[in-house]
Amino acid sequence: MLKDKTEILIVGAGIVGLTLARALVRKGFDDIVILEKESEPGKHASGRNSGVLHAGIYYAPDSLKAKSCVNGNRLLNAYCREKGLPLLEAGKVIITRSREEIPVLEELYQRARANGAKVEIIDEKQLARIEPNAKTVEKALFSHYTAMVDPKMVLRSIKRDLEASGKAVIVSDCAFTGLKGSKTAVTGKGEIAYEIFVNAAGAYCDKVAHIFGVGQNYRIIPFKGIYWKLKKNLPYTVNGNIYPVPDIRNPFLGVHFTRSVHGDVYLGPTAIPAFGRENYGVLTGIDREGFSIIFTDAVLFFLNPKFREVALVEPRKYLKPYFFRDAAKLVKQLDPGDIEPSDKVGIRPQLVDWSTKELVMDFMVTADGETIHILNPVSPAFTSSMDLADTIVREHFGG
Repeated sequence: MLKDKTEILIVGAGIVGLTLARALVRKGFDDIVILEKESEPGKHASGRNSGVLHAGIYYAPDSLKAKSCVNGNRLLNAYCREKGLPLLEAGKVIITRSREEIPVLEELYQRARANGAKVEIIDEKQLARIEPNAKTVEKALFSHYTAMVDPKMVLRSIKRDLEASGKAVIVSDCAFTGLKGSKTAVTGKGEIAYEIFVNAAGAYCDKVAHIFGVGQNYRIIPFKGIYWKLKKNLPYTVNGNIYPVPDIRNPFLGVHFTRSVHGDVYLGPTAIPAFGRENYGVLTGIDREGFSIIFTDAVLFFLNPKFREVALVEPRKYLKPYFFRDAAKLVKQLDPGDIEPSDKVGIRPQLVDWSTKELVMDFMVTADGETIHILNPVSPAFTSSMDLADTIVREHFGG
């Protein structure tokens, strides 16, 4: 049931909305309502990600991602330990596929050190001890603090904490649809007045912001991440994570191997331009907005060379031979018959600055009056969430 009014109204019960509510409760706020359009948290990006706790390697120093990732990793790691949630601390190796990638690997090492991550450059013998099946050209990077969690279990645990506090209420199956006058939100379950409004709407953060006249130059475009799985009982496996050196001009990390906390080894994700914010299937999740998304993609295709490269290469990975070819470059042994389809698929809601036609590389937190908008909540948003929440409370709630 929806209350008539609340002090703080948060739209979105993904990891960002839940951890922000948790941080507010810990700072003494006791009248918080969280609106969630689905029946439970984790139906979209927060519950569909790879489960990797990143360690601050890729992000430009002084960016919000860099500032929040390392401490966010530490906070979520400690939370999982405190609550007895599954946690696999196996680290990650980033390998080079050619000598031309070595300078980028070294750039990642410098970024990681500047960001406070624990990393080291290793040789092929050291790599073989950490990930026996991984292969590299001369050098690789080892990240000590990369770990794996079960995202949905984390979300359910934080939800239970909030409900037990008696200070935050999560209203499910309740979409935010607009405004009525000053400080009154219209929802699928009626109207609710608020003092402070927080937009943590994930894939719909731009739409919510636009209702308030905020971020009009920004729009979300979706990218689809599909995964395959390594079959069980093979003569080789993956101990933790095997990643390629990425193209650091784009925010995507490339197809990689990740062992989940439950023992499955996933290969993925892709970064295929999608035609809907919930376009998880081939056609499912495509709605009337699909035409607008296609137009946006077409404009970026012609005006943004980096996007054009992604749009030309990534859709091929719908086909197993292309996907397999990408994955096989990372390991010594992998046969096409060793991988099988997975039902795991996610959407990356990537923010684009339409004035420049460039993909936004960092998180964005925009305050306007009594509203706060958390934009571009993409990887490593899950890892960063607790630290990012503390920062938002400190800077915008007098915390």
